[in-house]
Amino acid sequence: MKAYTRYNNYGLTILSIIILFLVQACSTTRGLKGNQVLVRKITINGVDKQYQEAIVNYVDKEQQPNNWLNLQFYYAFSRHGKKDIGEAPRILDSDLVEFSRVQIEKFLAHRGYLKAKVEDKIRIKGKKAELIFNATEGPLFRIQKLQDSIEDPHVKTLYNANKALLSQVKAGDPFDVDSLASEREGIFQLMKRNGYYDFFRQSINYNYDTAFNKSAVAVTRIISNPPDDDKHEIYTINNTTITIYNSYGRAVGKADTMRVDSQFIFVDYSHRFKPSALTNYIFQRKGDQYNIEKQNLTTSRLSELNVFRNVPNPTYTKTADSTNRLDSRIDIIPLKHMANRIEGEFIFNRGHTGFNIDNTFTDRNLFKGAEILQLKLSWSVLFNGAATAGNSIQNQDFKAGLNLVYPRIISPFKLPIPGKYGVPHTTISSNYQLFFQEGLVSRKSFINSITYDWAETTQKLHSLTPINIEFSKGIIDPVAQTQLIGQNRYSYVYLIGRTIFTAGSQYSYQLNANKLYTANTFTYFRGTIDAGGNTLSLMSKLLNTRKDTLGQRTLLGQTFAQYTKAETDLRFYRRLGTDQALVFRFNAGIGVPYDNSSQLIFEKDFYGGGSNDIRAWLPRTLGPGQFNRATAYGSDTSLRSRLKYLDQFGEIKLVGNLEYRFGLIGNFFGSKLNGAFFTDFGNVWRLKPETDSPNGAFDFSKLFQSTAIGIGTGLRFDLSFFVFRLDMAFKFKDPQFTGSDQWVLLKHGDELFRAGAFKHNYQVANSGDPYSFMQLNFGIGLPF
Repeated sequence: MKAYTRYNNYGLTILSIIILFLVQACSTTRGLKGNQVLVRKITINGVDKQYQEAIVNYVDKEQQPNNWLNLQFYYAFSRHGKKDIGEAPRILDSDLVEFSRVQIEKFLAHRGYLKAKVEDKIRIKGKKAELIFNATEGPLFRIQKLQDSIEDPHVKTLYNANKALLSQVKAGDPFDVDSLASEREGIFQLMKRNGYYDFFRQSINYNYDTAFNKSAVAVTRIISNPPDDDKHEIYTINNTTITIYNSYGRAVGKADTMRVDSQFIFVDYSHRFKPSALTNYIFQRKGDQYNIEKQNLTTSRLSELNVFRNVPNPTYTKTADSTNRLDSRIDIIPLKHMANRIEGEFIFNRGHTGFNIDNTFTDRNLFKGAEILQLKLSWSVLFNGAATAGNSIQNQDFKAGLNLVYPRIISPFKLPIPGKYGVPHTTISSNYQLFFQEGLVSRKSFINSITYDWAETTQKLHSLTPINIEFSKGIIDPVAQTQLIGQNRYSYVYLIGRTIFTAGSQYSYQLNANKLYTANTFTYFRGTIDAGGNTLSLMSKLLNTRKDTLGQRTLLGQTFAQYTKAETDLRFYRRLGTDQALVFRFNAGIGVPYDNSSQLIFEKDFYGGGSNDIRAWLPRTLGPGQFNRATAYGSDTSLRSRLKYLDQFGEIKLVGNLEYRFGLIGNFFGSKLNGAFFTDFGNVWRLKPETDSPNGAFDFSKLFQSTAIGIGTGLRFDLSFFVFRLDMAFKFKDPQFTGSDQWVLLKHGDELFRAGAFKHNYQVANSGDPYSFMQLNFGIGLPF
């Protein structure tokens, strides 16, 4: 009862703070001086609909209305100038209003409304001001005639060959200055991609001849020659000098110096790199035309090796002769050889608390070829508050993984380096896992694999694991085994207590993974297929190996698993405005055991709940389907307690998330504070009816009845290099109940922060386990 009271106090404290803050937020004009007025509204009339959203940004920032929440944080923390938190009140300033009026006129003129006029008006009511801008656009000027004037014939030929791709404007289009500027940049980049190292933007100009009475504009596109020259020169690449300083950016001591392939001069003050680690990703070779695209590609790929602190663009020096050649130079600073990163997550739900700790040790450039060795240690613990002080761990999960990552494809075959869209990787991995649940089981698993990752394009990523060997062994507590067999729950004994191995392959495909941390509108997709045991099955049949007592074939004296598992993660990110986004995610998966297996390996099963899944439930506490633990175990409280967090799994998973993200405070103690509202829905199900999991099988006709729904809100503290997250989630629909009782928050919401008949009856029926409506999740990174 003590833990329950403490948890309630947390919830009431948070709720009280929110209510107090909302009450204080009712006033947005407190703290203003006698002659000050707060800008609270902007109205812009007479503007074409397509420009209404963009044109507001041309009102000076200091005259744009405050976000009311940011304003409240300013009043709370910064009004005396002690801290820069929130937004200072936007005080009416007539000079800035006039400046905004002029900017709006310029905006309209750049869109072809050359005669546009804008008048401003200020409406004041009390301490609040509304800025009104009335625009008269006038006629839309269009391009009547468009012609070219290009002095250099070679440049003219190059331009004409690419004109269809470059031209942003044509005769009849509105006279849009921004389109002309975009076209100008396209021409500049074209020249820079085709050897014109000395070409400058100033060589591209547009002349306009305006006939005001006809609302028409004649445009001449001009590409002029350099001063005192009759053409633009094309340059080729000569030698490249690569200089690697020590990790402090200094050239100290004697450097390792060598010449490679008669074109690279390699100078290494760190004494830690082989030349090939870098030359493989330098895309401008001796004799090639200068190409700014290859220059940027070189910079990007060297950065992606993840062994250098910064990789600036190459610098160029013209050779002393008149051959139009460029010597290039790349100066880079390596990251420190070794690094260590610790991450963590804390969760608590009524009497149950838990934490995850992850430690990643990194050794960069292990064999002087930009290889990365990573040792990852992870420890997850879930405590049971109802247990005695000396025996409070419900379960724990320890993982140790050793990964050796090569920045290339390692193969017995000679393969080209597919580095145009990203650095390919070969990862040799060994992972050990020890899972322990008090009074039930300890499971050990050992996994070894080789994985190839490469990019087909900037948006399309592939990952292939041709070899994945897994060995797992479970040891069941003798008392628990006796209880399980006594109740004919042989499937649990078989699931968690068997020793088994498998060998298989995995493949995954990702679309738009490079956009996940951008504020754009896009669709993300990840699909994975995992197949195991098929080769082993073929070998066992060819060798006619013996079968075990259950009729399953063995190889090398051990039973092997055979299965296919597929999973997909589909997300729609839609940007709604500055610091606002709507994200929908659908995560589905299915695992099918067959031939030599009647069940999936325990580690291959799906489970529901958790901080990145359906957040109102703890991990492994949801489903399968409408499975109800009180009904399934009845009065057998001992077995019920032993199987806790292990009996709620499935071979099918369907989960959806809808999250609205928005900005709160631009500067919150040095970080950016964002908020979110979300709903999560879905569950896991058994593939077919099982006596151990009553009402847990997937049935499409009962899909809605067996679907869980959670709602909640959260805060995200964006520190640029990582995001710290706090989510508060509430159970809205709980599928373990039936009928209207499933809508727990609607029907029993009065017991959200107090004990009542519903919680009391649940606790009696569930052998003392309390029911919690709310789940708090602390973590690092966004949930998806």
